[in-house]
Amino acid sequence: MSASSASATVPGATVAERAERAVTGMGDATPLGGSRAARPDPADPATAVVDDRGIVTGWSTGAERLLGYPRGEAVGSPVTRLIAPDAGSGDGLPDLSPAGTTALLRHRDGRPVPARVRAYPSVDRTGRAQRLLVVTSPEHSPPDLVTADEAFTQCRLPVILYDSALRAVRASAGAVRELGLGEERMRGRRVTDILPPHLCHRVEDGMGRVLASGEAEQFHVRGRARPDGPEKVWSVTVSPLTTPAGQVRHLEVSALDVTEQQLARERLALLNDVGAQVGSTLDVMRTAQEMADVTVGRLADFVTVDLLDSLCRGVEPRPSGTGTVPLRRVAQQSALPGVPEAVRAPGDVDDYPESAPPVRCLATGTPSLHRSEDAAIREWGRADPDRAEVVRGFGIHSIMVVPLRARGITLGVAVLVRHRREEPFSHDDLLLAEEIAARTAVAIDNARRYTLERGTALALQRSLLPSRFSAQEAVEAAHRYLPARTRAGLGGDWFDVIPLSGARVALVVGDVVGHGLRASATMGRLRTAVHTLADVDLPPDELLTHLDDLVTHLATEECTAYDEVDLDVPTGLIATCLYVVHDPVSSRCTAASAGHPPPVAVTPDGTAGFVDVPPGPPLGVGGLPFETVEWDVPPGSLLALYTDGLVQGAGHDLGRGLELLRRGLGRSAARPLETVCDELIRTLLPARPGDDVALLVARTRAFDADRVVTWDLPSDPAVVADARAQVLARLDAWRLRDAAFTAELVVSELVTNAIRYGQPPVQLRLIRGTALICEVSDGSGTAPHLRRARTYDEGGRGLLLVAQLAQRWGTRHHEGGKTIWAEIELAERDG
Repeated sequence: MSASSASATVPGATVAERAERAVTGMGDATPLGGSRAARPDPADPATAVVDDRGIVTGWSTGAERLLGYPRGEAVGSPVTRLIAPDAGSGDGLPDLSPAGTTALLRHRDGRPVPARVRAYPSVDRTGRAQRLLVVTSPEHSPPDLVTADEAFTQCRLPVILYDSALRAVRASAGAVRELGLGEERMRGRRVTDILPPHLCHRVEDGMGRVLASGEAEQFHVRGRARPDGPEKVWSVTVSPLTTPAGQVRHLEVSALDVTEQQLARERLALLNDVGAQVGSTLDVMRTAQEMADVTVGRLADFVTVDLLDSLCRGVEPRPSGTGTVPLRRVAQQSALPGVPEAVRAPGDVDDYPESAPPVRCLATGTPSLHRSEDAAIREWGRADPDRAEVVRGFGIHSIMVVPLRARGITLGVAVLVRHRREEPFSHDDLLLAEEIAARTAVAIDNARRYTLERGTALALQRSLLPSRFSAQEAVEAAHRYLPARTRAGLGGDWFDVIPLSGARVALVVGDVVGHGLRASATMGRLRTAVHTLADVDLPPDELLTHLDDLVTHLATEECTAYDEVDLDVPTGLIATCLYVVHDPVSSRCTAASAGHPPPVAVTPDGTAGFVDVPPGPPLGVGGLPFETVEWDVPPGSLLALYTDGLVQGAGHDLGRGLELLRRGLGRSAARPLETVCDELIRTLLPARPGDDVALLVARTRAFDADRVVTWDLPSDPAVVADARAQVLARLDAWRLRDAAFTAELVVSELVTNAIRYGQPPVQLRLIRGTALICEVSDGSGTAPHLRRARTYDEGGRGLLLVAQLAQRWGTRHHEGGKTIWAEIELAERDG
């Protein structure tokens, strides 16, 4: 009930007071006794002021409209001119009072005008008595005050009027109904004596503020208006009832039941929060936990989320609906600290009996709403005593079981319970839980699919990267590979350590621009190509040239393939590569770069610096040659090759990252390589790198002089016997007598071929490592070819014999000609 409706029942501005104000102005007249409680309503049609001599001193527009006399003619004339003589008294006025009487007035044209006249005594500014006349037509009589009072009393809206002492004056029928107290019991009592404790303090505080400020307030309270009533949400309005002077004399407190509107807003807000907070990551358990965290305290007191165990193992979920079903707990949350209601921990697998509502929910895909005394819950409790004890111990009284379905697949089930809130779940709550579960299921399915795809891509990438390095003696190596942890997917970073002829080793690091399976597959093809080209013993610059041609060819093939099926994919294929060859015999390195960051070289004394490798164009750009650089590498030096993901990230720019890398390597020169890798990763990378990272660290070695012997041979067939003798003598000194026979045959064939088919100068070199390496060099660029000799051929069996006796053999070209080499396996050394 509004303030205007209630004003008729309390002291305040009257009709006469408001009418007088309209005719004479607020300061022109004062009611007798000084009270401002009897003034007319300005909405009344006609008002006039008559002094104690019966002369009209005030005339309103309504009076002019009713009787036809203009103001100039009416003011100053006797009132007898307006009223029939038989209805007047000594001054011509009838016996009138504020209650009013019916009289005949005289219109200017002489016709009688029936009207109801009310007279209000007052005084003018000088203190002389006067009367204020209020004239209305009989059909516009004032409202029946008794009817207005009954309207307030029977108002269905809870309304209570309070005086300035905050004590109840009146109460509507709606207040009586909601509070369960009669109006007589409420009258004279404060809010704290009427409302329950959880409501009264906020309401009374609001009343105090309104009483002090004179401004109405509106706020919401939640609770029970009486102990045995339902919990509701009330929109409470506290309005001041003021006197014409603006003084707050009474307060009106009205309450509107907005429970349904508030619940609708809360459900909408919960759905909005679910959409904003659930699925923030592509992690299955994190997504399920976000759903539980958002729901608890707002819809349920305890929530569990279980997924089919097969789904967690990467198998497409297919619930059978018969027998026990293994479900893995992926999330749970409670309004109580520590989640004491849980009988399983996250990550545990629980076998649900066939009769349990979650299993039925999985089989049918239909949600269900239960009370603790339902037959289905009791049957579940008999099959699972632990859960039955939890239901009894925590007073669980209402349960909802909702399936998690996405894209036609049932992934799992969510169970929501109440034990702290007394209200059971309603059908609207079940619909809300269904919507929450549907949104969560989509996020979980997205995370599941992403995890499967990422696992597949990661397995593919790791299968394309070296799991362990081939045996070699040129360097000691360690590596790290970290895949990107962003939604962009895996990248195309790779690394390798490739043994070469002559005890040399190739260190390779590359990066395919882009992410995803395409980048990983391209990386695998490039790594295979590098292996193949390295086996041919090409110099670094020539190797990168062939690799560049391959990338260009691959890009052309991809464009053609995707154009045929109208797929829009990136047409560019760009990669970078750094190829470094270390020779432990000469202690020198040769490197070439295709748009890749330069390597870091650290001397044994800890001096670290970037090698000035000429930066060639990235692979796939074409058109420009690659250049090589050579430098001496003392034994025990560190070489660090890396991709840009290591030195460029969110924490620092490229320049800062390179400087951190250089400093870190300088401090770690003498430490174990595994420690060096760990410290660099910890220093340069965040916990979740945004790009793939490949790091290869190698500590160089050098062969002692007594492990390498070289002979310059004249181009004379007679020197072959002498070469065999010198080799046998050296093997005897090295205590490699078991390899003497094989080495003698291999050296004899290679030296004979070099003298017969090659050109001077001819050189023989033996290298003692894990295998015995025999190398014969000559000035000819013609490479020998292995062929099958026919029965009656006199030659052609030399290389076949070498291939059969040696562990590996091959040819490498250089500026001065070629070198044919063979590796002979060594048994345990004599002596």
